[in-house]
Parts: sequence; C-alpha cells; structure tokens
Amino acid sequence: MTSILLLAIGIAVVTALLGSVAFQFLTPSSDAVLSPQEQKCQQIANEGYKIHATYPDSNPADLPIDDRNRMTHLDEIWMKECVSILPGDSITRIANNVERDVSYGE
Repeated sequence: MTSILLLAIGIAVVTALLGSVAFQFLTPSSDAVLSPQEQKCQQIANEGYKIHATYPDSNPADLPIDDRNRMTHLDEIWMKECVSILPGDSITRIANNVERDVSYGE
C-alpha cells in the first residue's frame, strides 16, 4: 500500500514538473513580444549603437562626415518616432536590448 502511494506521489510530481516546463515553452517571453513601433525603434537603436561601437571614444565632430550625418539622422528619428511616442518602460527595454542584439548579430 505504501509503495502504491509513493508511486502516485512520484507520478504527480513528475507530471507537475513536465507541465511547468511545457507551459514555459508555450508562453511567449515579454522581450520577444514587441509592437511594430518598438521593433522599428529597436532597429534604429541597434544602428546607432553600431556606429557608436565603431568610434567608442570619439565626439560627434570627430566622426567621418557620412557616419556623423547617419548618426544625426538616427538621433532625430529616435527622438521623433520613439522617445516622443513610446512609454518609458518600452524605451528602457529597447535600450537594455541594444548591446545584446548587436553583440549576437540580430
């Protein structure tokens, strides 16, 4: 009788663990779910970070003219289409994702 009870408890624990793992895989992560506007802003931030990573210790005036113009353009778009529209938590999430995304080549 005791062995049947222990077997039933073991099966219940294993079922609960497998259910938990399945639920984690089926539930989308909050980082993966971005609105189209957030995705666009993520791309803008990634492009700006790539330029910044190329010239880490430079002032904007020290950049080559093409890169300086691109950085200025990205900054204007970032302010107009991201910072002024998205809530602060979205901006923070995008900023936190930038280096990771560029580092992993996304």
